[in-house]
Amino acid sequence: MSAATQSDLRALVSEGRNPRTTEVDRLPTEDIVGLMNAEDAGVADAVRAELPNIARAVDRIAAAFADGGRLIYIGAGTSGRLGVLDASECPPTFSVPPGMVIGLIAGGDVALRNSIENAEDDEGQGARDLEGIDLKDRDVVVGIAVSGKTPYVVGALRHARGVGAATVALSCNPDSVIAQMAHIAISPVVGPEVVTGSTRLKSGTAQKMVLNMLSTASMIRIGKTYGNLMVEVAVSNRKLAERAVGIIMDVTGCSEDAARATLDAAGGSVKLAILMEMTGLDADAARSAIDAEGGVLRRAIEKAGANPA
Repeated sequence: MSAATQSDLRALVSEGRNPRTTEVDRLPTEDIVGLMNAEDAGVADAVRAELPNIARAVDRIAAAFADGGRLIYIGAGTSGRLGVLDASECPPTFSVPPGMVIGLIAGGDVALRNSIENAEDDEGQGARDLEGIDLKDRDVVVGIAVSGKTPYVVGALRHARGVGAATVALSCNPDSVIAQMAHIAISPVVGPEVVTGSTRLKSGTAQKMVLNMLSTASMIRIGKTYGNLMVEVAVSNRKLAERAVGIIMDVTGCSEDAARATLDAAGGSVKLAILMEMTGLDADAARSAIDAEGGVLRRAIEKAGANPA
């Protein structure tokens, strides 16, 4: 690393030395974890300061979904892993197709379990990875990099802008390189880490919180929930099957036996089962009613004149 590059790195807020933890190695274990907990307490405040920008990003993502577009996370190291994690949890939670939310990481899938630190330095690979998924102008690309200047992410955002896709930058340093490149910048500044430069700590926590909001709030905006219930949950194991039955009972007030029977008649679709139970429609008619309302259960219920229990 050149002297200039070293100087640039040390100038980042996320790379600073935390004055509150300089003697952390001399502390008893309980004091170490207590100090970490105290540092974590400020993360939510840093994210809260970015809520207007997060909301703008959510609205843009929801609009992209409505237009047939995709949400694409791209990052390196911990940032990339967090993006892949969030993307991988959308299909079981909201029954979206796997290609609707995509997570890309520098170094490919092998980097999920193995450290491939030099992969982040390849700016061209960020662009090539987006080309590999046939990025379109109706997609939204979220570049994730704590430093805000990771070459892999810079290259990805530059390519995304060239294609005409909407771009969001998620970093933990103010006025970063990627923040200046993106249409929307989200920059929760959590300050120096407990262990200097270990940005999987507070910075990683902040990123996870923001990613939770981006995906979940976007799904709420396009009708993937009814109230706070996961009415699009994929019934793929015993736990999720029991959750589905409970959701139907909560919304309709029906018995457990009725919920199970209707869920079965609905082919495992919680959303469909709810409308069937509330209206007496058969599966085909209920499906048509929901489709007519863009898949939004609440609108279908209101259109049918039904009232939840």
